[in-house]
Amino acid sequence: MRAARIHRFGAPDVVVVEEVPRPAPAAGELLIRVAASGVGPWDALIREGRSKVSPTPPLTLGSDLSGVVEEAGPSVSEFKKGDEIYGVTNPQFCGANAEYAVVHANMVALRPSRLSHVEAASAPVIAVTAWQMLFDYGNAKSNQTVMILGAAGNVGAYAVQLAARAGTHVIAVVGSHDMDYVRSLGSETVLDYKADRFENTVSSVDLVLDTVGGDTRDRAHHLIRSGGVVVSVVSSEPTARAWRTRGVLLCRSNN
Repeated sequence: MRAARIHRFGAPDVVVVEEVPRPAPAAGELLIRVAASGVGPWDALIREGRSKVSPTPPLTLGSDLSGVVEEAGPSVSEFKKGDEIYGVTNPQFCGANAEYAVVHANMVALRPSRLSHVEAASAPVIAVTAWQMLFDYGNAKSNQTVMILGAAGNVGAYAVQLAARAGTHVIAVVGSHDMDYVRSLGSETVLDYKADRFENTVSSVDLVLDTVGGDTRDRAHHLIRSGGVVVSVVSSEPTARAWRTRGVLLCRSNN
């Protein structure tokens, strides 16, 4: 089978498409005939050798995929040959950019029929990231006010939809050309970050989801109510009373 692989860390030109043996699933794994696989920023980190979770080369790139179960490994009972699934390959985020991929059965689910394989392969990591920011770390609840910085991006767009469905009051901060888009996703309030500073319009919020970082995140931190939280997936430098867990920066306000 063909696979997109690297034999050393480096720039994009280290990626080669080559023939490799088709893998076999072990206990708790599935062999998937890949219909579509995703490419994300984390793939570049793995290729460059800057990821803390990936194995050393040689390795096949790619984490997100959608496809058809070709074979179920021992102890797998929830899936069978012919099932259409989507999800993430494994905790090392590798192996999807190939004609066949082995995945951990507990990291995939049946593909919703309303999603094409391409759509399904685009969703797993970014959708789960939005969910974790909102609920696992932000502990969002109905009727809270949630401000999403970079709300039209991949993670931000999922966060808007999830937050709206959870009954929160969503404030989306985007560029002017994305305002109608995030309204269609369920945002109650949409602010153009280029037209005015959002702190001139927003008085206080319970939760900030940050996909932008820098000065934008710092300005938003001052809007958090007492006990509120800023959850960032892009900031490397903490504000006051911040801590990092699983790559997510959390900033809690005592204002």
